[in-house]
Amino acid sequence: MSNNQDNLETKLSDAKAVAGGMLSKDKHVSAGNQTTAVEIAKTGSVKDVILWLLAAVVLIGATLVNQYLPGYWQPANDLWVRIGIIIALFVFALLCLAMTNQGRAFKTLLKDAAVELRRVTWPGKDETFQYTWQTIVMIAVVGLLVWLLDNFFNWFVGIFIG
Repeated sequence: MSNNQDNLETKLSDAKAVAGGMLSKDKHVSAGNQTTAVEIAKTGSVKDVILWLLAAVVLIGATLVNQYLPGYWQPANDLWVRIGIIIALFVFALLCLAMTNQGRAFKTLLKDAAVELRRVTWPGKDETFQYTWQTIVMIAVVGLLVWLLDNFFNWFVGIFIG
């Protein structure tokens, strides 16, 4: 038993070391301290607040372009000009958000997700076919049970009401 316990503790410490190694790749260096992407996302600065407010104002403005801009600017009467302005404002807002600490942490999250997707073992054709049929059968069984319960409760309530 003790040998198995030691084996388990060794595997656990190895897993923690591997996880620590994977996390250290994603750490950012700021002022000599290493911080993770989560810690970066939790930090805030005046620049972040300004960029968030600017993005919010620009997105609100993008929603108002179609209704109000043609009354003030003649070229905005063309639909494609308004669509172009809305797209440009949306892209500008995304760029503002990408420059915040939370935006950089989100980019790191997307990179990590791509790495994890490469590690996934996808099922083969036979497994997919088998799981699909199992799912369809279970949906039919549960659907039948729900239908039976619905009919029973309709009958039961009908006795008291009717």
